[in-house]
Amino acid sequence: MPPTQAYRPDPAILELGPAFYDPVEPARFPQAVQRFRNERWAQEVGLGGLSDAEWSAHFHRFEPLPANLPQPLALRYHGHQFRQYNPDLGDGRGFLFGQLRDGRDRLLDLGTKGSGQTPWSRRGDGRLTLKGAVREVLATEMLEALGVNTSKTFAVFETGEALVRGDEPSPTRSAVLTRLGHGHVRIGTFQRFAFFEDAANLARLTRYCLASLYNEEPVEDDGANAVRLFDLVASGTARLAASYIAAGFVHGVLNSDNIAMSCESFDYGPWRFTPDWDPGFTAAYFDHSGLYAFGRQPEAIQWDVAQLAGCLAFLAEAPPLSDILADWSGRFHAALGEALVRRLGVALAGEEADRELARAIVGALETKRVGIDRLFFDWRGGRVPADPTYQSTEFEELAAALRGREQPAEHSYWSDANPCSMHIDEVEAIWAAIAEADDWQPFEAKVAAVRRMGEAMSQPGEV
Repeated sequence: MPPTQAYRPDPAILELGPAFYDPVEPARFPQAVQRFRNERWAQEVGLGGLSDAEWSAHFHRFEPLPANLPQPLALRYHGHQFRQYNPDLGDGRGFLFGQLRDGRDRLLDLGTKGSGQTPWSRRGDGRLTLKGAVREVLATEMLEALGVNTSKTFAVFETGEALVRGDEPSPTRSAVLTRLGHGHVRIGTFQRFAFFEDAANLARLTRYCLASLYNEEPVEDDGANAVRLFDLVASGTARLAASYIAAGFVHGVLNSDNIAMSCESFDYGPWRFTPDWDPGFTAAYFDHSGLYAFGRQPEAIQWDVAQLAGCLAFLAEAPPLSDILADWSGRFHAALGEALVRRLGVALAGEEADRELARAIVGALETKRVGIDRLFFDWRGGRVPADPTYQSTEFEELAAALRGREQPAEHSYWSDANPCSMHIDEVEAIWAAIAEADDWQPFEAKVAAVRRMGEAMSQPGEV
């Protein structure tokens, strides 16, 4: 691929040094059938001009991009998994493939899933099922459309291997996926160096995150850097948790190694969208206690953020970190008010007014007269539907809270009969068409429908 002006490689991760990663070789797959490629994000990062052969070379065989990482890197990290500390983690079926900047000068990472074994694979085969790849495309497309800060699925290739899995019919089809995100570093990356009481590398990692993830110039004082980074992550994770709730989304595995320091949602396994406002709704069949249930996600993310505070205490005094952590709940509730109001598509009116409207929205959703997608669709822009379903005290209170905040919803999507959704029965039907008849039309139609909804939700003058 000849470099273009829009392509801006920046392998900044190399400045951290070999204590942070292991160079690895990508797997060699018997087949390369491209199933998805994200042209709109390829344009954003200067890769829109790639030929079919170049897509295969870079995102199936993982030949290096020009002036980028000469070899993939498997990052090292630890983490709490369902509150149990695990020091044997790390990139076990993925790696960091390249780094580059977009038109807004943001550093982006190209990471993989299913690209082969690494020193951190333990007993795993380093592979990804095709179903898992399809599900990740659907999750990232839907969350992006709903305004959640999420990684983007960049490319998916079917790889021609038959995989054995215990939680789905086997053997099953295989794939390799590339995702585009705002950073490969996790809370678990900090936990690893805290585990080894390695303050020097904690300080180095803190400076890297400030500069590369937040475009902030680190100062000489490592303690000040740590407090500043923690403040940014506290606010970012509060917004992330709020956006999950407003989207009706359940990630399913909010372990500390799945919380990115960029506060971007990523790594989608057993995710689901809850049809109704059900705080106890879980996504993972193995989440027997409901630790990561829909309504407990803010608690789970705050707990992970507390683990980061413990790591940064090697660099900074505890009181400022504790003060920020104590304020996390307040930041979350402010962000939730804004996220719910934005999804409804009405004018923001300040934190207190937005919280009051948010309470009315939640009160209406708690009646379970309609599902989450239906309510936000029917009431979009502040319109009050003439529907007997909405004749109750809770909906009267919602209508009252909306007066004076209406904004016209002009996109044709809002005149459709039904909202676009992504519930488990739809996801399973899309996969069944692929598994049984190699029919990709329902998958492609759903991606197109989700993107149309995303366009409707981001119309100028609305939100």
